[in-house]
Amino acid sequence: MSSALLKGKLKAARDALNKKDFQSAHDTSLQILEYEPENYNAKIFYGLSLLELGQINQSEQAFRFAIGLNPKQLLGWQGLCKVYERGEKWDEYANTLLEVATLFGNSDDATKCAETIQKLIDLRREHGSRRQLCDAMSLYLPDSSLYPTLSTLPVPDFTNPTSSTTTSSQAAIHDSLPILEEIVSLIEADEKETLEREIAKRRTRLNAGSPQDVKNEVVREVHGDSKLPLLYDEILNHPNTSDELRRGTESKQLRHKRDYLLSLPIDDPKKRPLAIDIEKLVSGAVLLRLPDELAWSVFIDKQDCETIEGYDFDILRQYLKLFPDEALARLIQTYLAYLGIPLSSEEETVTTPSGSLDDVFGAISETALELQSSIFTRRVMTEVYLQDQDYQAAITVSEAGLELVNSHREDTGSDLILVRKAFNVALATSLVHLYPPKHHTRALRILEEVLSEDPSNVDCLMSRGYVLQRSGKWLEAASCFSQVSGIHPEDTHVGIRAQEEHAWCEVQLNHLDKATTELKVVIGLLEDEEDSDEDKSRSWWRLGKAYWEMGSDHREEAYKHFITSLKHYPSFAPAFTSLGIYYSEAADPLDPIRASKCFQRAFELDAREGDAARRLAEGFAEDREWDLVDVVANRAIEGEGGFEDSQEVIAGRYLPVNAWAWKASGVVHLSRGNFPSAIEAFQVALRADPEDQPSWVRLGESYSKAGRHVAAFKALHRAQELRPEDWVCTNLIGDVHRQTGRFQDAIASFHSVLQIQPNEPGILTSLARTHVDLGLSELYTGFMSRAQASFVTALQVSFQFLDANSSFHSFAWKIIADAIYYLSRVSSFTDEAAVKAVLSQACSYLTSDLEDRLAGSVTVPIKLPDDHLTGTDALRVAVAAYSHRISLGLLGPAATGSAWFDFGLALFNLAGKIFPEGEKRDKALKQALASIKEALRAQPGEDNYWRALGDMNLVSHPKEAQHAYIRALEINSKNIDVWTSFGFLCFYHDDLELAGEAFLKAQTLDPDHTMAWVGQALLATRDGHHADSRMLFEHAVSLSADVPEADIEFSRREFDSYLSATHTQRTSPNDLFPAFFALDRYLKQRPDDACALHLFGLVCERIGHVELAIERTEHAIAVLEAAYEESEDPVIERQFTIANTTVARLRLAVRDYEGALGSFQSALGLLPDGGEDDRVLRSQCLFGSGLASFKLGALDAAIESFEAALVAAGDDLHMRGHVTVLLAQTLWATGTEEGQEAAKSQLLDCITQDPENLTAINALAGMGILTDDDSLIDAALSELISLPLDLRHRRDPRRDFSYILTQHHLGQGNLTAALSQAQKAVHAEPAREDARRALATLLLQCGEPAVARAVISQGRDSDIGDVRKSIGLRAVATTLSGDEESLGEAWSMALKGVMLAPGDRKSWEVLAYVRSRR
Repeated sequence: MSSALLKGKLKAARDALNKKDFQSAHDTSLQILEYEPENYNAKIFYGLSLLELGQINQSEQAFRFAIGLNPKQLLGWQGLCKVYERGEKWDEYANTLLEVATLFGNSDDATKCAETIQKLIDLRREHGSRRQLCDAMSLYLPDSSLYPTLSTLPVPDFTNPTSSTTTSSQAAIHDSLPILEEIVSLIEADEKETLEREIAKRRTRLNAGSPQDVKNEVVREVHGDSKLPLLYDEILNHPNTSDELRRGTESKQLRHKRDYLLSLPIDDPKKRPLAIDIEKLVSGAVLLRLPDELAWSVFIDKQDCETIEGYDFDILRQYLKLFPDEALARLIQTYLAYLGIPLSSEEETVTTPSGSLDDVFGAISETALELQSSIFTRRVMTEVYLQDQDYQAAITVSEAGLELVNSHREDTGSDLILVRKAFNVALATSLVHLYPPKHHTRALRILEEVLSEDPSNVDCLMSRGYVLQRSGKWLEAASCFSQVSGIHPEDTHVGIRAQEEHAWCEVQLNHLDKATTELKVVIGLLEDEEDSDEDKSRSWWRLGKAYWEMGSDHREEAYKHFITSLKHYPSFAPAFTSLGIYYSEAADPLDPIRASKCFQRAFELDAREGDAARRLAEGFAEDREWDLVDVVANRAIEGEGGFEDSQEVIAGRYLPVNAWAWKASGVVHLSRGNFPSAIEAFQVALRADPEDQPSWVRLGESYSKAGRHVAAFKALHRAQELRPEDWVCTNLIGDVHRQTGRFQDAIASFHSVLQIQPNEPGILTSLARTHVDLGLSELYTGFMSRAQASFVTALQVSFQFLDANSSFHSFAWKIIADAIYYLSRVSSFTDEAAVKAVLSQACSYLTSDLEDRLAGSVTVPIKLPDDHLTGTDALRVAVAAYSHRISLGLLGPAATGSAWFDFGLALFNLAGKIFPEGEKRDKALKQALASIKEALRAQPGEDNYWRALGDMNLVSHPKEAQHAYIRALEINSKNIDVWTSFGFLCFYHDDLELAGEAFLKAQTLDPDHTMAWVGQALLATRDGHHADSRMLFEHAVSLSADVPEADIEFSRREFDSYLSATHTQRTSPNDLFPAFFALDRYLKQRPDDACALHLFGLVCERIGHVELAIERTEHAIAVLEAAYEESEDPVIERQFTIANTTVARLRLAVRDYEGALGSFQSALGLLPDGGEDDRVLRSQCLFGSGLASFKLGALDAAIESFEAALVAAGDDLHMRGHVTVLLAQTLWATGTEEGQEAAKSQLLDCITQDPENLTAINALAGMGILTDDDSLIDAALSELISLPLDLRHRRDPRRDFSYILTQHHLGQGNLTAALSQAQKAVHAEPAREDARRALATLLLQCGEPAVARAVISQGRDSDIGDVRKSIGLRAVATTLSGDEESLGEAWSMALKGVMLAPGDRKSWEVLAYVRSRR
């Protein structure tokens, strides 16, 4: 394209744009760019056409391309401005405007540049942030790169503002102050918002630090990069700045710099220069009297003055004028008035203070919260509190002042040394005088620190002298006071006080003549002093003490001085104490009443008068006024600061002054049951006198009653070291042993005391109670004989107490009744003679039943049986003993409640044992319930009483039981027994959900509570979760607590589970061992429980302990026989019959056929004729009789019994099958052809009636094998083979079918078929050890020892019975393997087999065979 044509195209494009034919302009520009892609004007036209056609992004690209071709050309930038404005891309628009303004500035076009800046500022006002607006407005400032161009603008004509398009820019250039002010206000607002936002955000971060740390961090970041300091300087240096604006700017500058200063760490290099700048600003504001409150407050607080008088009062007065409404102004005004200092420099000097101390306190209370960070305020408060002798407040304020001084040093980098010293002096002085000498150690450290820098500091020297006085260092104290006297003249108050204290030191050093002279001089000096009545009184009292120390000849003169002391100041407490001592020791005659009044008056005036308090307490103790002793002791402790900080007392940093008060307080707390406070009191007392043996004893007793037994042992052993002969201490040690379950040690301790103090009532009762506790422990752990012996010993000791003492019998009868009650828990006694002896002795005291309290349950006097003594007999005696205890009379609600509760519980248990349902039982139960209610009237807050009431009503009155349980839980919500009983109540009445929640709560409180687990097990049973129930019962009996009910229930369920399991599920009789041990434990406590004895016999039968089973079952028969003779209950008769059947069966197992036959006949004799319910039992007895007769060789009798059994079995195919098989076997045993045929006939008839009776089929097959009757064998085996495998296994649990089939094949000489049958049996049930043994035996017979060894080695080794049976086969198979290593292994196996079954002949044969092959 030629140049002319190109120009024509450009002209056409421009014309199209002017005509708003944007499409034509677009096409024409595009044609040019296709020929000349870098044509600038074509790109501009192309971009404009795209913009108008709405293609904004392509337009932006076109203008960007054009700018890249010529960045200094304005057309591209101006086009880009239109693009961003049209697309509302305000940030890009602003940046482009800045580029345009820069291009105008570079070309010195001030007007265009100003117009562009105006657009930029307007844009930022409408669509920008504060920071962006500030940046835009900063273009008018002198440091802007555009300022040289803009400065050429003319001065604006404000009379005709429309005459120029750049009026605002002209005004900003020629007067930048408004611009600076607006920029400052925008930056201030932005920084304030940033600070608030960042602080709120960062405070929620993890590990953010304290709020102050977060604030400092944000302030450092924001103020460190802030432009405000420079802008403030520009405003201050601007020629148009007014005075008002200058003051406001300086105030802002001060606050900005101070905030930044406070945020900087102390080691920051910027801190010190910044602090200097702030100090200049503050000093300038104060010098010019500018009304900037912050500047004045900072100036006042940074003054480093040792005293308040060191502050410039003119500055304080000027502050009052400038800020009369500020809190600090009110405080200054009140304090200056109190000091008598004029409030303005024009006033005359005021000599008399016009304000009072109360006014100052009022001002302090009003302004304290507002002025927490003011050092000057803390100085004023410290001075005021010291003058008011409020030392506790002075300490608090001084410590706060020191913290402010430390903060000032960290904030400014400069330390206020004199102010720090002033606060330290005030703090030390307060510590010296607050509860001396409690804080003297801390005070002395501060005093030494101050005196090391200022050796002549009078306040510190005086305070140090007071500390030395309290520590008894009188000579050193006198030196301190002499040093003060040398500094101050005699006529000053401090100088006089120093002389007085020096004279007092001389009194204590026994320099009495010198002391009296000095005190008289002091008294003379005080005569001219105003407001010195207390000083005069103290001096006269000290003079009196000096004369008192001179001896009895000067006591009257001392008395006169004490009286003179009180005349000067009637509230001087030490003078009253001295007068009291005079009246009690020196007056003629002695006047104890007046002395007591003097001590009371002294103690009322000053609780620190320890001598008066002690003498007063001793007087109250002699009169047995223990409450008053407690009051005096507590006030004496309060007077020495004992209750000021309990943490110091606990931490052991507190050394008491009045140790006697702490001991008295400890005894009172101990008697009231407040054991932690008693422990604390005795500990404090022992710090004053570590060798005080009675305090160690009392401390040990307190520890013991608080349950801290280890500490009790340590304290009591320490007391025993100090006084080994103190039997009270030994008694307490024994009691701690008893509480910790070390009963033998406790018994030894009590016996050692009895050797010193024979028949000591307290020791005898403690010894008896220990024997009872020992017996209970032995009872719960299953040592029944030991427990009985312990209870007998407890009774013997208690009787010794009754014989030796005429009082406290009620407590002894509590022990006697408890011991007998626990004895009654067993049904028979090991040493019956000893038990009978103590019970007889107890009965000798029980001769009457007053008020018919026993309700007919016990006949008084009690007559024990002559033959066999039972637990029920003992329970009768226990009930009578509890009743006798009530008859003796009871002191206090605790004893009353305990007595009635024990009686009611024992009577309730006795009624359930001796009375059947009826009137007598109802009467006894009614009396038991009435007794429990009587106990509740005495002690309604005892939760166990409410639980007993609930237990008694659980079945008969569920609503009352529920109320009782809920009441018990309100008293003690953590009583697990109550929760468990409540659970059983809900369970019994079918509220299973609530029962489960109650049991769960009990388990949560104590996971080892057995009865809660029993309850959960019963719930699982009710819900049908039998596996869970069994597991829960198993866990219950494994817990440490011995609960017989859980043992018997667990055993019954285990036995039922064993009986109900199939042969494949029943792994071994060894599974019954847990039930065996649980029953054994149960029978140790209840040896005459016939049901448990019978069950134990059945369990023993299953696990192979047949002899033990016979013994336990015969015992059960004897118990049942005795019970039947007494009650003739048909239920007991049936139990007796079943037990005889069981023992008969057991005798069959031990080959006692005659005994078995006799027992079966006895059982048959007890069974009624024609009873349908007894059909099974009758069949079993006839069946057993036939078997016993068969074993005895009486075949006819056996056949007769079996035939009778068949008749008795009736339609019971299972029973008929068993009887038929045994009848057939008996007929076969006759050896006659008729008998054998009759046997076959019986079996065939049985199989016809019950085709699935595998026992009969097996017997028939066996007979066929013996008679070589192939047809009979085939018929029997075909019946067996036709049955399904699972049915065959269920009907044939011993797998007799497999054995017969294998033997049949062997009898036919078909070893292969026999081997195949054995392999099928193993494949069908790989876990059966008997099948594996049969296969291994056949393999050995086939000469395959390696395979046999592999088969037998893959079996289980978990059951010891299977191991015993298999190990011989394994040894033989290993021996036949042939190598030397196998022989050694076989030898070990053979030895193990002999050890497992030493009575088995086969084991020895295997051992001999293996040995022969080695």
